[in-house]
Amino acid sequence: MKTYDVQNIQIDVPFDRAVRYISDLAKLPEWAAAFQTVSGGRARMATPAGAVDIDLAVDVSPCGSIDWTMVFPGPSTARAFSRVVPLGPQSVAYTFVLTAPPVPLEQIEGALDRQSQTLRDELSRLKQILEKSDQFS
Repeated sequence: MKTYDVQNIQIDVPFDRAVRYISDLAKLPEWAAAFQTVSGGRARMATPAGAVDIDLAVDVSPCGSIDWTMVFPGPSTARAFSRVVPLGPQSVAYTFVLTAPPVPLEQIEGALDRQSQTLRDELSRLKQILEKSDQFS
């Protein structure tokens, strides 16, 4: 049973611009569907079971790794892993490793499939935002 999915997209913007936007926690609600609000290291996320408030942190490396840590009530911790790779002065590849949600094994396949489709939509939205906007130049 597959417990992860790797997706990527080419975005035609400079490396620094992509890293700055993607790693900005306040920008997550603009492109990541589950995030309703983000402020001061806290986020409200929409889940199939309803909205939940979490602690949220981002770790950004100079080489383009952007990883998030999400601490849910209970507490349980989830991580999201991604990387921006320069392809040239005006283009990057953005790769996201989606791991299975913390649900029983019999639910992982369907949950991961649903999350994979959501991620495809989010990456497409992210590409549109970054390539259209000149506010991040």
